Amino acid sequence: MDRTHSLRWRYLLLISMVAALGGLLFGYDWVVIGGAKPFFEKHFDLRSDFLSGWANSCALVGCLLGALLSGGLTDRFGRKRLLILAGLLFLATGIGTALADRFAWFVVFRLLGGVGIGLASNISPMYIAEVSPAAVRGKFVSLNQLTIVIGILAAQVVNLGIARYGDILDDVRVRSDQSDAAKDASDGWEYRELSFLRAFIEKHGWKIDPEDIDTFFAAQSGVPTTEAVVEFMDGHKAKVEPVAVELARRGEVTCNERNGWRLMFFSGTLPAVLFFVCMFRVPESPRWLVKNGQHARARAILARIGGDDYAADELRQIEATLVDETEKVRFRELFDPRVAKILLLGVVLAVFQQWCGINVIFNYAEEIFASAGFGVSDIMLNIVITGTVNLLFTFVAIATVDRLGRRWLMLAGAAGLAVIYALLGASYVSGSPGVLVVGLVVAAIACYSCTLAPVIWVVLSEIYPNRIRGAAMSVSVFALWAACFLLTLTFPLLKAALGAAGTFWIYGAICVAGFFFILRWLPETKGKSLEQIEAELGEGHAEAAAPMRKSTSGD
Repeated sequence: MDRTHSLRWRYLLLISMVAALGGLLFGYDWVVIGGAKPFFEKHFDLRSDFLSGWANSCALVGCLLGALLSGGLTDRFGRKRLLILAGLLFLATGIGTALADRFAWFVVFRLLGGVGIGLASNISPMYIAEVSPAAVRGKFVSLNQLTIVIGILAAQVVNLGIARYGDILDDVRVRSDQSDAAKDASDGWEYRELSFLRAFIEKHGWKIDPEDIDTFFAAQSGVPTTEAVVEFMDGHKAKVEPVAVELARRGEVTCNERNGWRLMFFSGTLPAVLFFVCMFRVPESPRWLVKNGQHARARAILARIGGDDYAADELRQIEATLVDETEKVRFRELFDPRVAKILLLGVVLAVFQQWCGINVIFNYAEEIFASAGFGVSDIMLNIVITGTVNLLFTFVAIATVDRLGRRWLMLAGAAGLAVIYALLGASYVSGSPGVLVVGLVVAAIACYSCTLAPVIWVVLSEIYPNRIRGAAMSVSVFALWAACFLLTLTFPLLKAALGAAGTFWIYGAICVAGFFFILRWLPETKGKSLEQIEAELGEGHAEAAAPMRKSTSGD
């Protein structure tokens, strides 16, 4: 029976959005380091490739740890408490990395932030799935992916703003010092010969074409005045030595090297405080409460979401799946034949979301465009191409996931990426114009953002039985982060060995394999309650296991 007409939409949206803030912090903390990288590496004097790589990837170790621990902890202590802990860890890492005076402390706080990411990436979508009615679960779980994308874009914008502001401060400082030096020195300087003017300009850091100096000098009637020389040099600021080079020549550091990178990390504390405080006002998952014998609290929460009739109906379904179940969950139960196949399905889908190759475009955009003849050094281009497109097409997923279904969208995503990667590889081989590569990259991001990116999180939050959902989700998320690590690690190696074309063709082949895996093994879950999905998947596995049991008994 459809009870969506009785839902308290405002309340459901509110608690889902608060939980989804975990996704926003996940995206923000994951990306903010990219903008800070050029500055904190100079601050900590990270000269070796190993230290540079460790600084940028150490949070991933925390992600793996957080994902692994989250399963047992969330089944024992509940979804809400673990999300509060994640908020606290995000807050600690924002403050700690901003204040770190040694590289060792920087790594410690990045590891803590990684644990927060591991917890949030596992528990936020699971919590939203457990409080959302079946008819709208896809849309609400997709909110988590939406906030991840918003967090990524917000981090890029904040990084850009802080970096630009630091550049302005440096520019004002250097230009002011140079103008003062020109005025002070000119009182005792005679501009009777071109060589004097050239020597003066070189002494104070200007890099001006000698022909421009000749033209200026020839245009003067007699000896150039101090005012004329200063005006001439101010008019050639575009040709002045870069500010960073000038400061390095003086033995000084830029504002961003000194404090800008600290502000980038510290900026994450504002959403972290909001998440931490608001989570105290969010109810515990009713499904976790029922599993732990707190039926009255669960009924009250379900009634607040959809009314008394909705609460009674949902409670009946939840209780039916937990008959004769004990509270404690052991990880070895995940390998029980009844659930091992479901776990394998979730793990393969989690790994596929990473190995489809799209995150390579996010992490190595500059290298990919450079291979096509572009010099992509301006982070604004990265924001426009990745962040904005990613955000816009996530809305497409939210609008279609409950209408078109999970299975159809994932098949479309796998097939679409396979075709795009084939064309992308061909464009590298043929030496096609760089604008074509940009168009294909944008198409790949758009395809991923409205299919595999959000929908796999929806599926992972749906397919596992109530009793072991926390532990099973932690294994899947652990596999996802491990796959992310391998993807990031192997891309430079594959690109060096096979070139950009060969690398994208490999990702295309993985997408083809993923398409046939989804076609064969993934059932449609839209519009079904978590308990109905559990029952259907369980029956399917029981049927699959029946011939084996019969064969064994016959022997």
